[in-house]
Amino acid sequence: MSENDQAIVTADPDVCVGSGNCTLVAPTVFGLDGEGAVTVLRERVSATDRDAADVAAAGCPAAAIIVEG
Repeated sequence: MSENDQAIVTADPDVCVGSGNCTLVAPTVFGLDGEGAVTVLRERVSATDRDAADVAAAGCPAAAIIVEG
C-alpha cells in the first residue's frame, strides 16, 4: 500500500471529553493519555484501520477526531 492510499488521522486532546469510545472502536489507532484525553497512536492508517477510525470519529461526542484522505 502506498502512502497515497493511507488516511491521515488527527485528534484534538483539548476538546476531548475522555469518553474513550475511540479506544474501544479503534484501539490500534487511538489511546488515552494520563489525563484521559485522546492520543493518536498511528497518524497514517490503512483502509481497514481507516474504517474503524471513521466510526470512532463519527461517534466522538466532542468531535475531537478528524480522518482525512
